[in-house]
Amino acid sequence: MSYSLRLTTMLIVGFAAFAVHAAGAEPRIAVTDLTYEERVSQYFRTVSASSKSSIDASGSEHENAYGYASRGRVRANAESTYHETEGIYSYIDRGELHTYTADLKGALLKDGRIRLVQARPYVGRPTDRIYDIIGRIKQGFYPGADYVLFGSVSNVSFREEAMPLAMGSSTTANLTLDLVADFSLINTRTYEVKAAFSANGSGQDTKFISRAGDKVVLNRGKVMQETSRSLADNAYGELMNQLGVSRREGMHDPVTTRSNESGGGTSGAGTSSPVLDQRNGPVTIFK
Repeated sequence: MSYSLRLTTMLIVGFAAFAVHAAGAEPRIAVTDLTYEERVSQYFRTVSASSKSSIDASGSEHENAYGYASRGRVRANAESTYHETEGIYSYIDRGELHTYTADLKGALLKDGRIRLVQARPYVGRPTDRIYDIIGRIKQGFYPGADYVLFGSVSNVSFREEAMPLAMGSSTTANLTLDLVADFSLINTRTYEVKAAFSANGSGQDTKFISRAGDKVVLNRGKVMQETSRSLADNAYGELMNQLGVSRREGMHDPVTTRSNESGGGTSGAGTSSPVLDQRNGPVTIFK
């Protein structure tokens, strides 16, 4: 066998082996903490007052054979100032929420078709550059990751309400948290957006008050935990749907369930790997 033929054969075998490895490789994804931006307004009132005074006195006496004379002089000065200011001070608060992505990471790990890579938290001043996910990729915040699942909060609100029951004098106290986040799955080499969706999560704690004047303590931790879990379930389902694969068996998806019951279906098999095509195509860049 000639040298050129052996070389060609080795190259063909090598490319075939690489193709088989790439097809079966599990994509490595880094999940960022949720970035948020919120306008904060605060009332302020400042009062300042100052005063100062001075006094200067002098006197003299004179006596001789012809008589007696005295003279005195007093000079006083006082000054005072008062200043009062009040108004509303507004500023933009930015940062990352480190609370609501653990359950999403757990759902991806439970799926088994994705490998998770630990993402580095954002460091630096919380300016609008915190949303520059492309810049963070270039700076090496996600080493070893093929994709970054970047999430940002679009709405979050706590609500505390009290409602009387229809019968009797009892009331219910409710603490509710609603959270909506926008996600983008970005290729770390081409910066192509492979999936984009919004997901919501909510949690609630309810307590009954039987007598007027009684006080209850609502469980804020329980509400946050429920919100994190429902957000993870919704985001996981949306991600799998956009990648063209079904959820793993036993991982509940209310949207998919309703679709199946109405005669629809989900694309892909239950054991298929996420379709993350590395080919070049239209590229969407975050600015």
